[in-house]
Amino acid sequence: MKSIASLLVCLFACISLSAQQKDSTGKTVAVKDTGGSFVRRMQAFAKVSAKSSADDFAADKAAIAQNRIIDEIKKAMHIAKVYLSTGIDTLGTKEQLARIERDFTMAGDGVLTNKGTAQTFRNLTATSKILTELLSKAGARKTKLDFHQQQLSSFRYQLDSLLSAPDLFKFSTDSVVLSKYIGQIAVLAHEVHPVDSALKQAGNNVQSLLNQVNMLVFRLQTALEEIQLYQKDMAGNTFKREFNNIWESPGHYRSFKEILRQAEAKGLLTLIFYVQNNTGKLVVLLLLVFASFFYLRSLKNIYRENGLLTPDLEGQLVLRYPLLSALIIVVNLFQFMFVSSPFILNVVFWTIASVSLTLIFNKFITRYWMRVWLMMLLLFLVAAFDNMVLQASRTERWFMLIISVTGTIAGILVLLKGRKQELKEKLILVAIGFMVLLEIGSTLANVLGRYNLSKTLLISGFLNVVIAILFLWTIRLINEGLFLAFSVYTHQDKKLFYLNFKKVGTKAPILFYLLLIVGWVVLFGRNFAGFDYIVDPFKDFFGRERTIGNYTFSINTLVLFIVIMTISVIVSKIVSFFASDQHFSTGKNDQEEKQGLGSWLLLVRISILAIGLFLAVAAAGIPVDRITIVLGALGVGIGFGLQTLVNNLVSGLIIAFEKPVNVGDIVDVDGQGGIVKSIGFRSSVIATWDGANVVMPNGDLLNSHLTNWSLGGNRKRISIQIGIAYDADLEQCRQLLTELLNAEQRVSKNPAPVVQYEQFSSSTIDVKIYFWTKHLAEAYATRSALIVAISNAFKTKGIVIPFPQQEVYHHFPDKNDETGRAL
Repeated sequence: MKSIASLLVCLFACISLSAQQKDSTGKTVAVKDTGGSFVRRMQAFAKVSAKSSADDFAADKAAIAQNRIIDEIKKAMHIAKVYLSTGIDTLGTKEQLARIERDFTMAGDGVLTNKGTAQTFRNLTATSKILTELLSKAGARKTKLDFHQQQLSSFRYQLDSLLSAPDLFKFSTDSVVLSKYIGQIAVLAHEVHPVDSALKQAGNNVQSLLNQVNMLVFRLQTALEEIQLYQKDMAGNTFKREFNNIWESPGHYRSFKEILRQAEAKGLLTLIFYVQNNTGKLVVLLLLVFASFFYLRSLKNIYRENGLLTPDLEGQLVLRYPLLSALIIVVNLFQFMFVSSPFILNVVFWTIASVSLTLIFNKFITRYWMRVWLMMLLLFLVAAFDNMVLQASRTERWFMLIISVTGTIAGILVLLKGRKQELKEKLILVAIGFMVLLEIGSTLANVLGRYNLSKTLLISGFLNVVIAILFLWTIRLINEGLFLAFSVYTHQDKKLFYLNFKKVGTKAPILFYLLLIVGWVVLFGRNFAGFDYIVDPFKDFFGRERTIGNYTFSINTLVLFIVIMTISVIVSKIVSFFASDQHFSTGKNDQEEKQGLGSWLLLVRISILAIGLFLAVAAAGIPVDRITIVLGALGVGIGFGLQTLVNNLVSGLIIAFEKPVNVGDIVDVDGQGGIVKSIGFRSSVIATWDGANVVMPNGDLLNSHLTNWSLGGNRKRISIQIGIAYDADLEQCRQLLTELLNAEQRVSKNPAPVVQYEQFSSSTIDVKIYFWTKHLAEAYATRSALIVAISNAFKTKGIVIPFPQQEVYHHFPDKNDETGRAL
């Protein structure tokens, strides 16, 4: 900008000086002929003309370039103005940085500041989770600011490069053109200056924010590294003494109220951060609860309608409260999908499941074991509350001692005097015995000043019992749900979805208990400081990237791909299973709704599998070019030998979109009648009237002479032909038949039945009845009933239905022949 301003001053000075000089073009200069040859003069003239033409061409070229550069400058200024108007929210960034700074200060309380005598495992864990989330937010903000700063620098660089282009400094020799160009440059400089200043100011502001963010990120990273060192040291010194013995004089402790306020603030912050980052999983959790509730409620309705519910609910406890059973099953299983979840969220899950199980237990288990369960649950909730207290205090140590001693005494009394014969799950005694050992260890560790070890053993002991009971009854409820379904879903279509309920017995399979042990170990081990260091090698093994050729993968991605595709296939089959299930149908309307759903069933299944494949490919990180190679190879295979398969698949898609036939339609295919049971990707299933299932490829179904009775409203016209005697009253016969047809409820009145006389046969007058039945399924039964009614009515009215007969006349000659002899 300074160079352009200096240039403008110089140019204006030159123009004014040239304007003050006299124009000599009007003067006549006498040229003396020196006697040069004509050729020399012409050559000189040619040189002058060529130079003049070259100067004009250069001037025109420079003008074109200058106009182009000026246009580009204006476009760049417009884009820069738009970007500045919609740029980064500086005020919002400052507010977010202030919040991060405030949360950082709060999270560091008790770890980075106000450290106290020793660090605690729960405080380090909670602080680490908060700082990790704050670092993620600060890093995201830093990325945005870096990009914004890069864009501002790019705009300034683009404007500077255009304004310093050499073509802008090529000036015309014509004073008039030059004067106009200088005016244009002056206007451009006036327009560029505020934009350049705004870009510079915005860049300075962003750089100031970037400095703050970079400093905050550095502090957060340093704090996290310091916490990791604390955690590593704590994991290696599990049995190290942190405090004096409990009977000795205490050292310095913070106020217990301050400790509670700090624990509350950190707990809520970790919960809020985790819920914000895992909202999708929570939504899936609610959907699974709803689906399980729908299934169990439907199963309970079936048992209630058939009078199969027993008063004591023995073996049917899962049906007592379907919603509570769904909560127990889904929450206990799905909690493992929440990786590195905060302790407060786990407590929420365990509390929901425990309260639901308590309501189900009411009046089902004996009063003694109900009191034992409530006592264990209460001790667990108290210990869980104590575990959310993040800093140590003298008050808390005595509180922990009381809880551990109480749990030890209660566990010993249950083991020695418990009514074991009334216990429905004997493995609970093992969990209670283990709890007693852990609580004894917690008591000793607390007395001897091993605070972290004592607290870990305290919560682990009660958590061990509650988790064991929840998991044991979760397995029992799942097994009951499967076993009860066996008596309902006895006729399953293996082509849709098949579950071998016969392998489900009254006792849960051993695999369920193995999974229970693995889940128990995971939940139990999370309470110990060294658990992560034990699990890290396994995480590294499954997460390590491996290379085959140019493709990079890990075991986690392969497992994730297989799991997502398996779930997609199972979900698509479950949709088919429930759509074709007849146990939930209560009437004609329900059946029509199922047929309506069945007509879209193939599209729904295709959508589910397509979404599953897309998610699986995206989750596994499979490159698109690899998929292209697979599709190319598949195309070659199709060209050589898969034409029939592709024909059937494409025909399935055509059937799905055009819908010439739907699930539940009554059809005739090449003389084979039945009901369409399912429409799959390659083939369809037709249940014939004889009871067999015909599996027909979609290509054959689409190309056959298909008669779809359902498209015509499931009606069918039936005819009955009757022969009556020649002496019958035809009008009386017509009236009688009309009355019989009108009296039959299964005969449609619109269109009305028709009675018409066909012809004179050899022994009868043929009358034919045409009528429509209201539903195709009633056609032949209606005709049978009408034949019986017509026969009875004709007998009553004396109308004869003659059978075919012939009269043979034998003519005998006279007794005497022509010769007169006696015959």
